[in-house]
Amino acid sequence: MPEIERLSGRSDWIDLEFVERERTPEPIIEVGIHLHLAGLSLSNTKQILERLGVERSRTAIHNWVQKADVQPSSDAEPNHIAVDETVIQVNDQRHWLYAAVDSATNEILHARLFQTRKTQLTVLFLRELREQQQIEHVTFLVDGATHLASALDRLGLDFRYEKHGNRNSVERIFREVKRRTSSFSNTFSNASLDSAESWLQTFAVWWNRCQT
Repeated sequence: MPEIERLSGRSDWIDLEFVERERTPEPIIEVGIHLHLAGLSLSNTKQILERLGVERSRTAIHNWVQKADVQPSSDAEPNHIAVDETVIQVNDQRHWLYAAVDSATNEILHARLFQTRKTQLTVLFLRELREQQQIEHVTFLVDGATHLASALDRLGLDFRYEKHGNRNSVERIFREVKRRTSSFSNTFSNASLDSAESWLQTFAVWWNRCQT
C-alpha cells in the first residue's frame, strides 16, 4: 500500500514522553503508531508487531495513539479554505465531523467531532480555527448548507458556494476517514467520544505529513 511507503523518516511529530511508563521500546511504539495511522487496523498492526517479535494487545496499540496526544498545526497562510461536515459512526451513534482544509495543499487545518449539528457549534469550530490560523482575509468554500453560511456570516468571514473544484480536498479527507471507520470496526469499538476525537487529531497530523 502506498501509505506504508511514507513510514520512513523522522517521527519528531509524535510525542513519546509517556514511553518511560511503558514496557514497550520506543521504536516499536513509533512503528505501531505509524502503521495504524497509515491505514492498518488495530488487529493488523498487532499482527505486524508480532512478526517483529513483540506481542501487544489491540488495546495497548490504541492507547499508544491516544497517549501520543498529537495535534495538527500549520504555518500556512491559505487563500481558500474548504469547510464542511459529515456524519460518522462512533459506537453506533451518529456524530458530526467538521473539517477545515487548505484547498491548495490539502492540509487539514482544524478538525472536530460534535454530537449534534448546530449553527452555534459551527461558530465554535470557526472560532477555534481562527485561534490557530490567520483567516480574516481567507475565502471559505462551502456547499449549500445554510448553517455554514450563517456561521461564517455571523463572524464576518468571506465565503462562496462551490460544490466541486477546490472543495474536493475536504471530500477526499471525508472519504478516507469514513473508509477507516467503516472498514476497521475495532477503531472506535467501545470508544468514548474523547478517544475518537484524539484519534482524528492524530490522523490529521499524519495526513498533513503525507501531503508534503
